[in-house]
Amino acid sequence: MNKEKELKKLKIVTQRIVENYDPEKIILFGSYAWGKPNKDSDFDIFVVKKTKNSYATAREIDGDIFPRSFSMDIVVYDPKKVDECLKSGDFFIKDIITKGKVLYAKN
Repeated sequence: MNKEKELKKLKIVTQRIVENYDPEKIILFGSYAWGKPNKDSDFDIFVVKKTKNSYATAREIDGDIFPRSFSMDIVVYDPKKVDECLKSGDFFIKDIITKGKVLYAKN
């Protein structure tokens, strides 16, 4: 696994999401963020953006970054939903927010 190649792919994905979907934040989580990727690892991308249908938006983003030579999972949450999850103690969202690597944050 070539780290430089992987970072280039991640940068392209981030740029495409920023240009086409106006996210508030993009966070890398999972094995690449925790520093333990292997040859079967995929990019786990958490996108915070205003949306009424997180699932449909995630599918749209995934389809926009296709074809591609790597595996990627996209999770999209509305900012209000992120706040609700953090207030309710959702460990999944808390881990992403506290341990993930921020790839993009709107000013």
